[in-house]
Amino acid sequence: MISQRTQLIFGIIGRSGSGKTHLISRLLPAFCHLGLRVSTIKHTHHGVDMDKPGKDTFVHRQNGATEVMLATPERWVLQHECNSLPTISDLLQSMQAVDLVLVEGFHVTVPICLEVWRPIIGKDPLYPQTPGIVAIASDKPNIPDVPDTLTLLDLNDTMAIAAYIRKHAYALKV
Repeated sequence: MISQRTQLIFGIIGRSGSGKTHLISRLLPAFCHLGLRVSTIKHTHHGVDMDKPGKDTFVHRQNGATEVMLATPERWVLQHECNSLPTISDLLQSMQAVDLVLVEGFHVTVPICLEVWRPIIGKDPLYPQTPGIVAIASDKPNIPDVPDTLTLLDLNDTMAIAAYIRKHAYALKV
């Protein structure tokens, strides 16, 4: 029987090109400097294959393996074949417990998240139609028509965003 645990998570969402990955790449060292162990989950809508045809792990999967693990002295990777997108809980159950997991994407299913929104990219924000958004990090100081229920953060103030995330991370039972 798998024991249930609680994992703190926080979502970072936004339109393509908004700077989600760049923000996470700045947040990770900030959290590590504070002594936190942080992991990430990245969702993509595009099919990605880390394997190469002809490699042993590719052959294993091609011939029916449900999971293939590749282990090296530096790291290990587990590839799992599935027919549908796994849930956040499914993914977290496969990961070690850490102090915080930042989730990039999954904007429909992450219970609490921050939207990275930069008007210069020319795409509408997600916050009007995405209920899990509690804050917006933007490089524009005044965003019109933002509800008072959302916190506005300066996209360039990494430490303020990190402090906000630490205070508001969601405890998910996995």
